[in-house]
Amino acid sequence: MKNKDWNIPPEVSRVTEGLEKAGFQAFIVGGCVRDLFLGREPRDWDVTTDATPEEIIKLFPHTFYENKYGTVGVVNDETTDERLKIVEVTPFRLESEYSDKRRPDSVSFSKNIEDDLKRRDFTINALALKLEPGKGGFTGNIIDLFDGQNDLKNGYIRTVGDAHERLSEDALRIMRAVRISAELGFAIERETLEALKKHAPLLAHIARERIRDEFVRILMSDKPMNALILSREIGILPFIAPELEEGYGIEQNQAHAYNVWEHLLHTVQHSADKKYPLEIRLTALFHDIGKPKTRRFSRETNQYTFYGHEVVGARMTEKILKNLAFPAKTIENVVKLVRWHMFFSDTEQITLSAVRRMVANVGRDLIWNLMDVRICDRIGTGRPKENPYRLRKYKAMVEEALRDPISVGMLKINGGKIIEVTKSEPGPKIGFILHALLEEVLEDPKLNTVEYLEKKAKEFSKLSDTDLKKLGAIGKEKKMMAEEEELEKIRSKHHVR
Repeated sequence: MKNKDWNIPPEVSRVTEGLEKAGFQAFIVGGCVRDLFLGREPRDWDVTTDATPEEIIKLFPHTFYENKYGTVGVVNDETTDERLKIVEVTPFRLESEYSDKRRPDSVSFSKNIEDDLKRRDFTINALALKLEPGKGGFTGNIIDLFDGQNDLKNGYIRTVGDAHERLSEDALRIMRAVRISAELGFAIERETLEALKKHAPLLAHIARERIRDEFVRILMSDKPMNALILSREIGILPFIAPELEEGYGIEQNQAHAYNVWEHLLHTVQHSADKKYPLEIRLTALFHDIGKPKTRRFSRETNQYTFYGHEVVGARMTEKILKNLAFPAKTIENVVKLVRWHMFFSDTEQITLSAVRRMVANVGRDLIWNLMDVRICDRIGTGRPKENPYRLRKYKAMVEEALRDPISVGMLKINGGKIIEVTKSEPGPKIGFILHALLEEVLEDPKLNTVEYLEKKAKEFSKLSDTDLKKLGAIGKEKKMMAEEEELEKIRSKHHVR
């Protein structure tokens, strides 16, 4: 079938032209063709050919070939676009059985494009485009053996050939179907959906890293809520985070319009609507995951309580993310955000020292992410808007607090100086003194001077370790009033009192 002009990057067309000039067939294939049809920017580019890996390697100056499936990476050194640095070129191939439910046991190369297309997962990914020069770029002949163009038009995800056979070959295709559904907003065709439900247990054979990658793409889609509902319906949620199912049907108190499961879905969806980054979306999904384990009914208030759910939820979140092999830094940040998401609510009673402690707890680099989580959490309760005044008040106080020291490292004294002025020996007590000094400065930032801290360090050095620990852990909870002149710019910026 002849199609319209296509805007094909020169890094890709050079690869197809190089193959064809050497006498080989070359087609752009797979998800990039699908995305071209939909007017989307392809994430990566794949080419298929009747050349063997050895023949492909000879045609291009910079390639790598590190697999047994025939895929050669053609490297484009000159481009700055990460999506075009590597164009993967794979021979037409036939595949044997998938005994590990993920990769074919062996492959053989073919000379027919039809052999290559019939092994692919979904009809919308089984389109091949043969480029031809056109007036405004390239035209192309489309090979569509499985009615993929019609499925694209109608918004359906359907397997190539028998659904049970395709999904049992490669179990990751089960998650991929859900992910593509979320990314494109497509429905899953009935027979394919039934096969997904039947073969969901096969995901037990898939590496956690592979599941994580699909899960991340689901969360980063425009409609993660729909995908998570679908994941639960077909039975794949236990392979992502079984703890999420514990919130299903768990009612909350009157402040919430939704049960725990629904609240988490609405919260993560709002994070997607706001185009927030991955760490905020992960936090939005897991922030209340500890509620089912901490729910108690209070006869006194005739409501459910969830005391400590943020602490329990932080531990649960850490376990989930480690199980999915997320990077250590991602785990650290998301766990912090879950742990501290239950910060102050009454803007008339919040003290500046309390805000400083919150910044100290979560860290300067995460405090604004925590504010964004709070926005999502509020919308996730079913409330119609983000309560602009309260949000502006939070932001003003956080911005003010960020001007002041919030960690031991920001004090105008260090451990070495404390040892010198107190004539103490190095040891844990020096750390206790530093934290006690930090508490002093959190209460009054103007005390962060060399003279005051040296004097106070001498006084603290005479206290017992027990007393110093108490000073560092508890501190004084006094309401601080900064001079109106110093705060006027911040408050005016956020339009708050």
